[in-house]
Amino acid sequence: MKKIIVGMSGGVDSSVSALKLKEQGYNVEGLFMKNWDHDDGTEYCSAKKDLEDALIVCDKLSIELHTVNFAKEYWDNVFSHFLTEYKSGRTPNPDVLCNREIKFKVFLDYAKKLGAEFIATGHYVKKYTNNNNFFLAKASDLNKDQSYFLHAIDKDQLAKSIFPLGYIKKEDVRKIAKEAGLINFDKKDSTGICFIGERRFDDFLKTFIKKDPGDILDDNGRKIGSHNGLMFHTIGQRQGLGIGGISDANEEPWYVAKKNIKDNTLIIVQGNNNPLLYSGSIIATNCSWINDPPTFPFSCKSKIRYRQNDQSCIVSQLDDMKISIKFNKKQRAVAPGQYIVFYDGDICLGGAVIESIKN
Repeated sequence: MKKIIVGMSGGVDSSVSALKLKEQGYNVEGLFMKNWDHDDGTEYCSAKKDLEDALIVCDKLSIELHTVNFAKEYWDNVFSHFLTEYKSGRTPNPDVLCNREIKFKVFLDYAKKLGAEFIATGHYVKKYTNNNNFFLAKASDLNKDQSYFLHAIDKDQLAKSIFPLGYIKKEDVRKIAKEAGLINFDKKDSTGICFIGERRFDDFLKTFIKKDPGDILDDNGRKIGSHNGLMFHTIGQRQGLGIGGISDANEEPWYVAKKNIKDNTLIIVQGNNNPLLYSGSIIATNCSWINDPPTFPFSCKSKIRYRQNDQSCIVSQLDDMKISIKFNKKQRAVAPGQYIVFYDGDICLGGAVIESIKN
């Protein structure tokens, strides 16, 4: 009987994953990972409640629950990069690194030490196997598909991973949990970055990054306000600019169009469809391919953010480190530091970090 360690978060998705695997006859054990301990004892820390829920579910399913603290690994391999990117004015996505470095690396290594052949998670993705090749694919429930966040894992990590929810819709997951008597069947999904909790994002950043005030300029170079730091803003942002009424301006809303790191200025423009908000091509670096890299150039679908509809593009190689992506249709509010993820139909090929944009 194959032994599988399920990453138990205390939520309904991982709980039903464990339930389904046990019903299929696997030798199932759970592992609760604590990846953040900076806020222990504060109102923002949910780890204690999550662990309690995981313990209750595992007791209900009659499976053993292991607990481990990966906070140091998370800080060193994920959060340090997160801070560095924000300090440089970019907009990172730590969930991608968390999956690659923690959930499918440190967790996988730990599970092997416990004698497991596989790990399983509650991610909404599919895994296909063909002639000893492994492919990551979109989930049946496209509203919950999380392949965007898993694009940076490699084929060896994928080979040792199981995703029981790939073919199940979220509403059915909750029904399964309720029918099985699991206490968390209606537990609210966690959203955003796990270590931030319910607080304002700006307040969280201020505890780690010093303010660096600068000017807010319009697209003609006129100063129309001040900002407290480029890290508090992202491309396409509308709310929270703090510029008030501006003389000689029409009533259209203002949006962040660019961050000038060199002179610490924030460029904003008026109108949701302002041309400066759109990019026809981008340069990306740090490519991650789940299997062998494609042959360049190639055409595919892509996403520049989670939940975006697939966008047609052509991907070309510039050198060993950089690729160029030209879109069939200009993309709005492309944010350097975020990831572009590539697809061939439902198959996730991999992705890269957005470095720069061209209008």
